[in-house]
Amino acid sequence: MDSVTQIVLGAAVGEKILGRKIGNRAMLYGAIAGTIPDLDVVIGLFLDPLSAVEIHRGFSHSVLFFILLSPFLGWLIARREKESKVSVMNGASLVFWALFTHALLDAFTTWGTQLLWPMANKLAFRSIFVVDPLYTLPFLFCLIMAMRKARTDYSRTLWNNRGLKISSAYLMLTLVLKGVTYYKFQQALTLSGMEVLQLETKPTPLNTILWTATAETKTDYWIGDYSFLDTKPITFKRYPKNQELLDGFIKDKTIQRLIALSEGKYTVTEKDGKLYFNDLRFGLLNRNETNPQFAFSYELLPSKNGFQTQEVPKTRQEGMLLLRQLWKRIQGN
Repeated sequence: MDSVTQIVLGAAVGEKILGRKIGNRAMLYGAIAGTIPDLDVVIGLFLDPLSAVEIHRGFSHSVLFFILLSPFLGWLIARREKESKVSVMNGASLVFWALFTHALLDAFTTWGTQLLWPMANKLAFRSIFVVDPLYTLPFLFCLIMAMRKARTDYSRTLWNNRGLKISSAYLMLTLVLKGVTYYKFQQALTLSGMEVLQLETKPTPLNTILWTATAETKTDYWIGDYSFLDTKPITFKRYPKNQELLDGFIKDKTIQRLIALSEGKYTVTEKDGKLYFNDLRFGLLNRNETNPQFAFSYELLPSKNGFQTQEVPKTRQEGMLLLRQLWKRIQGN
């Protein structure tokens, strides 16, 4: 999730564990701890684009990392809060749960998290977009209300607990909505007679009203969307896999890394004599039927040692256009 959301969650966890002892400082420690896992983005600035994507939500989002880091940061908190009689165990508990809930929340997004790193498998429920105001804003309001109360005021605890409950309930609701939309998409595919190998669904940016699905067949991927405000049947658009364009190169190390990164969900396109590897997990950046652009697309550049990659840049204009299209589509077909 976005940094603001993780700060709010970390602060609420800090308040839950040590708020009665040290007040707003518990929120501060929780907020800081809750942002630490995403420092892998900073490390990624010094790496090539592919390596940066590979390490994101890896070791820094793992239980192993939390176990290693919590005692040290817990000791620092205990040392700073010596007068408040905060123990190392108290501090370590705050840090661990702020880190763990960060990764757990990220697991509800499309990207997922490697909680059990070094195991490669990611936990991804794909039920919430990385930025969702309906999750963050009520949570933030409750946190601010709690922050304004005195440390010993019981209403402070009530407000903080209210924020945790509302946000958690919303997360559970996203799973229900995912189940409903999955059934809708599955129904539409059954009626079409399409032989689907795999079906994945996820919400579109900033909402849980409009959902998109990617259905895999032997030769193609079919992408469709469904809004809870729709009145017409679901339709799907075809995107050929074109994986034969990689014949002879499939064992290339860069290609193998891209396939692993995309979890095997990709298409290959050719344009002006150039090859592009499209990661399908995050859907389309634009809905241009003649020249579709995927959110994560890499140009394959031949070199002496095989292929190198260059991520296709995204522009602010494309982002604004996508948001306008989404707003229109959310309102129904």
